[in-house]
Amino acid sequence: RSSVRVLCGSNWSLVLQGQWMLEFYAPWCPACQQIEVTWESFAKESERLGITVGKVDVTQEPGLSGRFFVTTLPTIYHANDGVFRRYRGSRTLEDLQGYILERKWEAVEPVAGWKSPSSIMMHGMAGLFHFSGWIRQIHNYLTGTLGVHVWTSYAIFILATLLIGLFLGL
Repeated sequence: RSSVRVLCGSNWSLVLQGQWMLEFYAPWCPACQQIEVTWESFAKESERLGITVGKVDVTQEPGLSGRFFVTTLPTIYHANDGVFRRYRGSRTLEDLQGYILERKWEAVEPVAGWKSPSSIMMHGMAGLFHFSGWIRQIHNYLTGTLGVHVWTSYAIFILATLLIGLFLGL
């Protein structure tokens, strides 16, 4: 049984309480696969370290990866009572433990308030990521299920964009 807490859109606010280390990963990512064993070992030490270790699968949670503005994989964040810091250190077990035990996170500049995952701005970003996933699902439905040609699907989206813009402009 894994000691790593799996976070999703419905329970991500847990990281606003207490101290966390949170990894954003994708199952297909070679670098993410490489750190997986280390991350599990780190999680087994979490009680001794006084933290909770979590992970987010960006392929399953695009809104959450948008909220944290994840652009590279794996991305690791430290959170302490809702204050977020991006971890950029080495990904060895010793360095991860040292980051917590030696309180190295205190020397790292916190994420700016407007870029904080709990801010209104990043809430909007999460919405955009959800919207893009919804558009991708519609495109896949049109091309895969209905057999519509890819360019026809693109034309439908272009037309819809123009009509929505025209409607909003009026």
